[in-house]
Amino acid sequence: MSIAMTSLELARWQFGIVTLYHFIFVPLTIGLAFFTAWFQTRWYRTGDEKWLRATRFWGKLMLVSFALGVATGIVQEFQFGMNWSDYSRFVGDIFGAPLAMEGLAAFFVESTFLGLWIFGWGRLSKKIHLLTIWAVSLSTVLSAYFILAANSWMQHPVGYKMVDGKAQLTSIWAVLGNNTALYAFTHTILAALLTGGMVIAAISAWHLLRKNEVAVFSSSMKVVLPMLACSAILTIGVGHFNGVLMTEQQPMKMAAADAVFETTDGAGLSLFATGDMKGNPEGLNRNVQVPNLLSFIMTGKPLSEVEGINNLNAEYQEKFGPGEYAPIVWVAYWSWRVMIGCGMLLALLGLVGWWLSRKGKLEDSTRFLKLAMFASVLPFVASSAGWIFTEMGRQPWVVFGLLKTEFGVSPNVPAYEVWISLIGFTLLYGVLAVIAGKVFFKYAGKGPAAEGEDDPDKPHLGMAY
Repeated sequence: MSIAMTSLELARWQFGIVTLYHFIFVPLTIGLAFFTAWFQTRWYRTGDEKWLRATRFWGKLMLVSFALGVATGIVQEFQFGMNWSDYSRFVGDIFGAPLAMEGLAAFFVESTFLGLWIFGWGRLSKKIHLLTIWAVSLSTVLSAYFILAANSWMQHPVGYKMVDGKAQLTSIWAVLGNNTALYAFTHTILAALLTGGMVIAAISAWHLLRKNEVAVFSSSMKVVLPMLACSAILTIGVGHFNGVLMTEQQPMKMAAADAVFETTDGAGLSLFATGDMKGNPEGLNRNVQVPNLLSFIMTGKPLSEVEGINNLNAEYQEKFGPGEYAPIVWVAYWSWRVMIGCGMLLALLGLVGWWLSRKGKLEDSTRFLKLAMFASVLPFVASSAGWIFTEMGRQPWVVFGLLKTEFGVSPNVPAYEVWISLIGFTLLYGVLAVIAGKVFFKYAGKGPAAEGEDDPDKPHLGMAY
């Protein structure tokens, strides 16, 4: 990274780093909240101690993830005023409603019921206490929807009119019902279940290899493995239909995803391609592809037309004026493949684990358990690659077709000031990563509290509700 970078470039780096770091905890929290609620439901229905201990154990890890998600999310929001004030002025009338809904109807509810769940052990009835954790889980999902509705407006603006050079809201229902948001929400929640399930599977595998708390961790894995397989398959399926929608709404992004430079009938799906190392090389040196498959994926017809980057660039220059309207092609190309590749590996892993579980061979399959441990990184890589593709593939637009990124940055903010905050946030997040990692792995490695262990918040089966 050059010292001579502009304020715009530095602001983009800072927002990218903060957002990707924050998004580590978002799907993890959503996934762990759901599975914690599910395990507590099993305890409520069966009275089996192992489900109580599983609830307490995975709930602790959920709380660590939740705390870090809140901290990093607040920092992310500050950047809208610090580095992106012109963007904030442009979208403020649109974003005000969904973000207020997220804060009041989702985050406030989530935090309130999380407190009731933490301190309600033995103080609330079993049924009411169970409802509190389900309220937490559902509010994390609701929170995600409002945020994704705001982000989807940047991808596909709807329900607005332009007044004095700014977007003005005309229909909140159009914004909340944006088809881009519906697909993105479904894709994200499935990915969250995939992330939470994979983390549970990995930690359970670590303990099962050491024969620690076999009843708790074997039961946990048997719950998450079917969900892991189904979520991965459904995520790929929804991602496909989302790609078809993006082909209609943002054809440049999808053309860059497969490095299609010239409009082609019966376009093939690229397996491996190389080109000159610049943002838009305008062509490829080599390309290994499966004939007609890209046209089929994008439109459902193997011989249909796929618009190319060069052709779209010419169209956009005529419509929006001179400039480069292609994203960094290699970033879009490889991030798309990393996301899809990780999703397919997770689907395969979930199916194999589910089969081993059905056959009663899961606890004794050392090879699978070791593989599950290392595979825990895959959903995080997939999520990060997905967000990089979604956001960088939209460039040069910060709001597609309405506002270019270069016009959204805060004016009169010198580069050295952005350098200071960039370095500060990066170091702060590095320290948080070390602390959070130690806390998370400490609890994960310790395992569930032993029966009868002194824990003031831990309920006992004999406690009156």
